[in-house]
Amino acid sequence: MELSPEAHAAMQAHRRRYEELKAAGTGVAPRAMPVPTPKDGAPLPADAVISRETLPGGWYTGFRLRRGEAIRLVNTEGSSAVSLLAWNAADTSERINHADTVKIQWTAALRKGRVIFSDMGRVLLSIIEDTSAAHDALTGGSTAASTLAKYGAGNFRNTRDNLVLAAAKLGLDRRDIPPCVTFFAPVIVGAGGSFTWNAAARSAGDFVDLRAELDLLVAVSACPHPLDPAPDYAPGPVEIVRFRAPTPAADDLCRTATAEAVRGFENTDRYLAG
Repeated sequence: MELSPEAHAAMQAHRRRYEELKAAGTGVAPRAMPVPTPKDGAPLPADAVISRETLPGGWYTGFRLRRGEAIRLVNTEGSSAVSLLAWNAADTSERINHADTVKIQWTAALRKGRVIFSDMGRVLLSIIEDTSAAHDALTGGSTAASTLAKYGAGNFRNTRDNLVLAAAKLGLDRRDIPPCVTFFAPVIVGAGGSFTWNAAARSAGDFVDLRAELDLLVAVSACPHPLDPAPDYAPGPVEIVRFRAPTPAADDLCRTATAEAVRGFENTDRYLAG
């Protein structure tokens, strides 16, 4: 449908305002994002590790993660994608918001130094280490319908159902399931808005470390990403290492990398102080 002159003018005005806000937000970022973490560049001290779990490909799990703890997600064989949801354990009406995570930071590129926001403008998780910078905050996970259409009939699990089951075991239900973010999903957004898959950006042994900034309930699923071009349903295992993260320093990258993150942590700190 062709836009009226008035509608077109309004759209252009909104676009100009968006660009002004984006320029203001990105122009004051005090720190540049670092290069990805080398695979041998962030060893975990043995006395910091709380638990280790191997999640079979296609399956799910859920757990509590205390503030100051972290999880390392390891793409053991290089063929996994890990979809994640998180909720404030003290008030589960507050949960991960993938749209605000993208909008507030003016980027869909999740990588070391970025944070994951809640729908209350607070920081739930910080990405403190990351070997690939190849993650997806836009597409979402698979469903029963998308899995059937891609792989045909069979006993194939999907992201949506897995996250519903994980949430149920945490005392939540379908109404508590927002869109997820997916790690080890190298989705590239083209200039025209199309999505493509960059398989070369994912390899065995990749890991991402997520530090909890509130006490959280966390659900993860290891089903294939909807855009993964592999023809067969063969997701590999994921190792989940829960550990005590180092106490953030005053110049902690995630807390200071952008003005938006600074405000998000101010909101989080006020909440915790109250």
